[in-house]
Amino acid sequence: MTDLTLLDSSGATSTVPLDDHAGYARPTTPLRSRVAYAAAHVVPKTAGDNTPGRPAEIDWDETLAFRRHVYGWGLGVADAMDTAQRNMGLDAAATRELITRSAEVAREEGGSVVVGVNTDHVDDEHIGLDAVIDAYKSQLAFTEEQGAGPVLMASRHLARAASSAQDYRRVYRAVLASAQTPVVVHWLGTAFDPQLEGYFGSTDWREASRVLLEIIAEAPDKVAGVKMSLLDAESEVAVREQLPEGVRMFTGDDFNYVGLIGGADVPAAAQPAREPGSERQHSDALLGAFAALTPVASAAIQALDADEPDRYLEILEPTEALSRQVFAAPTFYYKTGVAFLSWLNGHQRAFQMVGGLHAARSLPHLSEIVRLANASRALERPELAVERWHSLLRVNGVEA
Repeated sequence: MTDLTLLDSSGATSTVPLDDHAGYARPTTPLRSRVAYAAAHVVPKTAGDNTPGRPAEIDWDETLAFRRHVYGWGLGVADAMDTAQRNMGLDAAATRELITRSAEVAREEGGSVVVGVNTDHVDDEHIGLDAVIDAYKSQLAFTEEQGAGPVLMASRHLARAASSAQDYRRVYRAVLASAQTPVVVHWLGTAFDPQLEGYFGSTDWREASRVLLEIIAEAPDKVAGVKMSLLDAESEVAVREQLPEGVRMFTGDDFNYVGLIGGADVPAAAQPAREPGSERQHSDALLGAFAALTPVASAAIQALDADEPDRYLEILEPTEALSRQVFAAPTFYYKTGVAFLSWLNGHQRAFQMVGGLHAARSLPHLSEIVRLANASRALERPELAVERWHSLLRVNGVEA
């Protein structure tokens, strides 16, 4: 029995047995009961100058191989989102190339891909509402040309320029009117990006959600879904139950996804409170956590497909503690945990990130990720994972 060495914040080490059980089986038919996207990360060139402030140098072979890995487990890919380090190391030129290449891989693999549409190619931090609309439209048109589904990400430019809820209505009305295909509207909370405080015109999610729902109600044929990333199950369920027919709720809640996705298919104790008689039985998924947990997430949805809700909970419930550690405050550094697990699982040669972001978490934080990944069967190749983790400890002067 192989042991994992762990490191706590005092510098003390301990060991736990490595769970070396065989992994989960890939699906043989498309997943049916839920629509699920993994928000994928990018892999840098090992010898590239991916230091803070430098343009991203991406290893395209490993980056795109990871997307093929996601498709192989029956999930879709959400690309060029915050998990791919938008506004945290992924520059505008790299973003455009990522979208083009990812859309091409999706066509080759027969997979579903959605990508982020933002205003972040504009260098000036302060622009007016008309310029925000133009910036959104530019990225939207490019995304549609590539054949990818658009996700309208929350814009820092809009958060700075807007002085009222009416400003948000104006911008989204104009952008949605120009959309040639239905879009997903992304509501990203301040835990992920503090610069988005007061988005949709209020710091109170109830007030802000009314604005969001009014925007959707004006053009329901232009909205395929909403991605909620507030890390608050109550707010997601409240919005979910008011969406027009045909508009999906994609959970972006990396703290509470098990009950939100399970919905009415799992025992009441495992799901967030819903209004009696609600027709909205569950959320679908668009999660950064699913990039770190792709085989586990696939196995859990396969269990729902087989009408085995207890098996779904058995598989996925243990991963929520792992996800909460990956997304622990400061939450916007969660990308480090996603890339770390990618490295442990053999999807990239080095534990590196664009912008030098692999240094954003401490060794004890990563150690807890290792412990929880081991406990939740999220280590796809356990022996490789322990070898790589112990090598990282040793290079940092910890005996393993």
